[in-house]
Amino acid sequence: MAARPLPLDVRLMTLATSALGWALVAMCVAAAGMWAVRHPVWTVAAIEVHGDLVHQNTVTFRAHMGNRLRGSFLTLDLTEVQKVFESVPWVRQAVVQREFPNRIKVTLEEHQAVAWWGSSGDSLLVNRQGEVFEASAEDDDTDKLPEFAGPEGQAQRVKALYETLVPLFTPLGTAITRLELTAQGGWRAGLDNGARLELGRGETNELLERVSRFTHTLTQVTQQHGRRLEAADLRYPAAYAVRLHGVTTGEVPKPIRPAAPVPGKPQR
Repeated sequence: MAARPLPLDVRLMTLATSALGWALVAMCVAAAGMWAVRHPVWTVAAIEVHGDLVHQNTVTFRAHMGNRLRGSFLTLDLTEVQKVFESVPWVRQAVVQREFPNRIKVTLEEHQAVAWWGSSGDSLLVNRQGEVFEASAEDDDTDKLPEFAGPEGQAQRVKALYETLVPLFTPLGTAITRLELTAQGGWRAGLDNGARLELGRGETNELLERVSRFTHTLTQVTQQHGRRLEAADLRYPAAYAVRLHGVTTGEVPKPIRPAAPVPGKPQR
């Protein structure tokens, strides 16, 4: 004889009781989880900072951290921790990891400045990757850095050309202290002896040809007149013009014959 089905109200009561039971179990599990997560054993005991740090120290990081880090070892948002560390001056990159049971390990990479962006003493610098970053300039080493300048987003291009040109000036015993890319696409350079150079526009190989011609023959010109260089215009085809201290401007042709200036119009 088939069993009679339970009345509808009984079945509904059974389902409701079962649902309530599972809800109670879920609440208990959640409460247990919350208790476990908040248990003192998961309190972050230490934040270990690693990396070759020159411009920052542990005291500085503690000052920046303050109450900005919230949560336990399990609930701490590592992305937020990374952002906090990377907001500290001179920090280029931070890698954050949990170390069981209650430590946070942070590995930092500092910016390595190679030049000023704009003018010396401003707050913008260029790092080895050609990135512009903002930092306080209290380090004596930054006083020796050259200046780069140019339109926004062109720092890497300026850095690349600077590194290409530096060896050409070494035989002259001088160095580039400023390299600028103008808004019109022309290049200008300043030397540590105070001389100013107009390099003109063009691809890197064109600029190298002009500068090489200049650096290989400048000594002849300065020795002939016994005067120091004040300025040079390298925008002429196969020649360059110079202004020496106390000497009228003249253009030196190629092949270089400093004693016989040849007039011409610069390439703009």
